[in-house]
Amino acid sequence: MRHVQPLQCQLGEVEIGNIHFDPQSRDDIPQLLRGLQNLYTDVPARTAVFQLLESVAPEKIDKATGRPGMSLWNILVLGMLRLNLNCDYDRVHELANNHVSLRQMLGHGIRDEDLRYSLQCIKDNVSLLTPAVLDKINQIVVKHAHRELVGEESPLRGRCDSFVVETDVHYPTDINLLSDAIRVIIRLSSRLSERHCLSDWRQHDYQQRQINKLYRKAQKIKHSTSKCGKKREQQKDAIKDAHTAYLTRSEELISKAKFTFKCLPTILDVYSESLVEEIKRFIVHGERQIDQIRRRVIAGECIPHEEKVFSLFEEHTEWISKGKAGVPVELGLKVNIVEDQYGYLLHHQVMENQSDNQVAVSAVQETQARFSNFNVCSFDKGYHSPANQNQLAELLNMVVLPKKGKRGKSDQEREQAEEFVAARRKHSAVESAINALEVHGLDRCPDRGIEGFKRYTAMAILARNLQKLGADLQKRDREEAKKQERQRRKKMKSAS
Repeated sequence: MRHVQPLQCQLGEVEIGNIHFDPQSRDDIPQLLRGLQNLYTDVPARTAVFQLLESVAPEKIDKATGRPGMSLWNILVLGMLRLNLNCDYDRVHELANNHVSLRQMLGHGIRDEDLRYSLQCIKDNVSLLTPAVLDKINQIVVKHAHRELVGEESPLRGRCDSFVVETDVHYPTDINLLSDAIRVIIRLSSRLSERHCLSDWRQHDYQQRQINKLYRKAQKIKHSTSKCGKKREQQKDAIKDAHTAYLTRSEELISKAKFTFKCLPTILDVYSESLVEEIKRFIVHGERQIDQIRRRVIAGECIPHEEKVFSLFEEHTEWISKGKAGVPVELGLKVNIVEDQYGYLLHHQVMENQSDNQVAVSAVQETQARFSNFNVCSFDKGYHSPANQNQLAELLNMVVLPKKGKRGKSDQEREQAEEFVAARRKHSAVESAINALEVHGLDRCPDRGIEGFKRYTAMAILARNLQKLGADLQKRDREEAKKQERQRRKKMKSAS
């Protein structure tokens, strides 16, 4: 029985709309909670958000019976807190159990002091949020912020740019990727053998140490820089011998894992089947790396980029080189964002094997589907292509997209127009939004898998918009307080 959020306060609880936050505070937590509070107190926005959160609950669970789980509002609050603070679940766990204002936002009062969240409970519940639901909630938050702070529905002008969100992986080489595959094969095979009382992998610790020694030897041996040709050839032979020994032992362990499958019973339980599937998956990785190492080291072949894999655990990881000073390469995925003139993020897209010029049109189309008053957008040169220029001109009232390379007379006139130059100068403000996202968690994704990556990205976008809303409301509260103070002093001065 899982509720979104009980609307009736219990004895000792504080109504969410009555929670006080210091408008002078510059900390992240009050800004986020102020934004969440404002969203909660707006009845139409709250109703729309609650309807979306109801779809998050597992389908097989009966909402009318069973144990009461964590409320869906609390799941949203804790998920936003994790991204807004760029912290791990341990800190979220500590704050959820001890931070007074946060516990009030979660609906706990003085009678709930003994109510505590477990670490695993928070992890399991926050992972229920999906990228689609988070994206729809983000649309509600942005529209609510526009109504609350801007008032009328004014035309939206956007700035579009992309940046890299790194995955939690180590720097890949073909030999250390093979080491990853063999390590997992040994660990899972020993676990499978122990479960079915097989003795094949009883020396798995020794086998792991032996393969580690061969890997380290292949890793440390370097090409000779000697001017003597004979020494260089001897070093090349030593490199080949070290890699050959490493590959031979790896192939033996893979063959042994395959032989273990033949010794298993015909009918396996669910856990054993999952182990077998995982071992087979890493065997495929290992055999691919063995083939590539042999081609590169023994045959002297150059491995094409499209054949390479950059992580066995986060297979969606891409090798990205954007040409930034001091950053030769980044391992992760690019994320495209669209920011409006008020600093709110209207749309984002995780780019899988896509370049900037491939997402320019779709980004505008999807943003317009969410916000019909979006009619101006600026880009950098990476989004340019002749087709993009034509299609964007049909979608937008004004396209600020500089052309790559040499410009013709018509291009020069277009880019020297006063409106184009003014919008182009404002485009760099999107870098501030990117920096804010990276500071608040979207620099490196710790979650596993492509779905975890997309969920983490969507949570970061929503958390940033909520914090921005809270910061704007705090600024408005400070200005109102100053205005009231001036009026009070004026009355006192006139009375005296």
